[in-house]
Amino acid sequence: MSEMKKIPEYYGSLVFNDRVMRERLPKDVYRAVHKTIENGTHLELDVANSVAAAMKEWAIENGATHFTHWFQPMTGLTAEKHDGFISPEPDGSVIMDFSGKELVKGEPDASSFPSGGLRATFEARGYTAWDPSSPAFIKDGSLYIPTAFCSYGGEALDKKTPLLRSMQALSHEAVKVLHILGLKDVTRVTATVGSEQEYFLVSKDLYKKRKDLLFTGRTLLGANAPKGQEMEDHYFGVLKPKVSAYMHDLDEELWKLGIPVKTKHNEVAPGQHELAPVFETANIAVDHNQLTMEIMKKVADKHNYACLLHEKPFEGINGSGKHNNWSLSTNTGLNLLKPGKHPEENLPFLTFLIAVITAVDENADLLRVSVASPGNDHRLGANEAPPAIISIFVGDELTRVLHDIAEGTVSPQHASVTMYSGAEVLPHIAKDNTDRNRTSPFAFTGNKFEFRMPGSALSVANPNIVLNTAVADALSQISERLEGMTPEEVPDKLTEVLRDLLNKHKRVLFNGNGYTDAWVEEAARRGLDNLKSLPDAMPRWISQKSIDLFTRHGIFTKEELVSRYDILLENYAKTIHIESLTLQEMVRKDFTAGMMAYLKDLTAEALQKKELLPEAACKLEKTRIRTLDEYGTQIIAALTKLEQDTQRAEAETDLLSCARYYQEVVLTDMEELRKVVDAAESLIPDDYLPYPTYSKLLFSLR
Repeated sequence: MSEMKKIPEYYGSLVFNDRVMRERLPKDVYRAVHKTIENGTHLELDVANSVAAAMKEWAIENGATHFTHWFQPMTGLTAEKHDGFISPEPDGSVIMDFSGKELVKGEPDASSFPSGGLRATFEARGYTAWDPSSPAFIKDGSLYIPTAFCSYGGEALDKKTPLLRSMQALSHEAVKVLHILGLKDVTRVTATVGSEQEYFLVSKDLYKKRKDLLFTGRTLLGANAPKGQEMEDHYFGVLKPKVSAYMHDLDEELWKLGIPVKTKHNEVAPGQHELAPVFETANIAVDHNQLTMEIMKKVADKHNYACLLHEKPFEGINGSGKHNNWSLSTNTGLNLLKPGKHPEENLPFLTFLIAVITAVDENADLLRVSVASPGNDHRLGANEAPPAIISIFVGDELTRVLHDIAEGTVSPQHASVTMYSGAEVLPHIAKDNTDRNRTSPFAFTGNKFEFRMPGSALSVANPNIVLNTAVADALSQISERLEGMTPEEVPDKLTEVLRDLLNKHKRVLFNGNGYTDAWVEEAARRGLDNLKSLPDAMPRWISQKSIDLFTRHGIFTKEELVSRYDILLENYAKTIHIESLTLQEMVRKDFTAGMMAYLKDLTAEALQKKELLPEAACKLEKTRIRTLDEYGTQIIAALTKLEQDTQRAEAETDLLSCARYYQEVVLTDMEELRKVVDAAESLIPDDYLPYPTYSKLLFSLR
């Protein structure tokens, strides 16, 4: 059987999806589950028991022996505790059992997960609750049940719960606006997401020899290779056979789990690659991205690769991001961000477009917080990724339309443009209404927005929680001003509302080059924030504006916001602390030993040469010895400063002050130490270095 014929047969074969439910559940149970998914109605225990029985039988048929509630605590990773289906009988035998209660609710220990003060260490009880809108699946002999995770007091201890809340709030406000616009048949609006995922592959054997990669995910020292990405020959280049084999196996594993990955290619930097899925409902897309990152690493291991998801694993070349493509669709099949042939006449599109512009301008600081991490701080603004300043690109055509709305004017309509290449054999291509601006953090790309700031290791739950909530709030502003209008009055009043919002928030629109210093200066004149680091951004998360926004729409309580503030700051400090200790150990134990061994041999060689040839100047050897000796003195000084400043950072008790000290002082110390170590490394033969160089790491793939 050909590969193409096999794919439809195994795609989703390990997923308890809608097709499987329709086949295995009684019709009334199937309808009840769908009602829960579509309307959020409570699922009765007898229905849950029926689902559990069918799910268990299906799972056992597919080789599962255990089940687990799979959830996303505030570590940014996933968590799971596995229980067997077996139930012992009095006669010493066992039966395979799985109840509706076990399906719907679990009780993992909540005390050992980050809670930011929501839970004391002795308060151990937590609950996991089944998310029926995200299908269960089988992996490694266990049935995985996607769940939310909350404390004994009901506080959200995870990323899924606030995401589901934000989706609910967004749908509520969007439906309200659409009904005012006359679209009464719309009962639900769904946020859809497609997360492009960038990553690096390196040889697993070389990876194991780098303490920095093992402990921190990024290289903390290492001189640049003679060749990097300057020849622009890796992007979209021919896939190397072994890399292609890895991607093929990865596709297969992801397709079995119903993850619709569609695109794969080489990225800009050597050893860097990307995969991208088709759009899915936001919570399913988040689940699938978490699963994708896990499977990427697992498949890489089988191919003797290590998959690096850190945002900046190597200095001097591009880091990795995760582009969050976001759109809105109705239950009637309408994409609310699709302009159509005449966007200036498409009132629903213009309403939602301007709602997004409003949302981003009013909450740019919260969007920045949503993508903040130690790794992403290295990447943002480095002329390889969007700057830390948030702006929106909409392209020339929509800029004209928005200008007309803001000014109350009407410009001549431009007919669609057909591009002609000059070669008769090539087809004529219809030109899109927007170009692509890779320097823009938030770009309109035809029928969706692409939020390009998230880092490659990030859970995309965070940015989508903020984006959904911010747009819901902007829509509520619009509906409030249209309340009480008759259908005849709505168009004129809506035009007035949209004009007011656009004139207030058009400062966030920017179609130019976001990498230039001129834009940084222009953004400052416009009053746009430039929050360069996590410590700079985090106070905005617990501002009164933020508390009002999230509590108004029921996304977070004040306590839940503060808990996440504490967790992110603590994680930031811990991350840099681990990096500092790792760098210190690599320099003290590994690098200096290699440098001294080289100096010893070089000195012995010079002395032997002088003994053999008394008249020899030994200029090469003396110059190299003197230079490395000077570097050694600088290394000791820089290493001592890093050690002392890291100890001072440990003594800081205030979370924000501690994070700022790590960012302003410890990271600076690390950079200074790295500069001199890298300079010395460039003079030392590879055989003396205790770790593989950049040249080997980046150009070892076959």
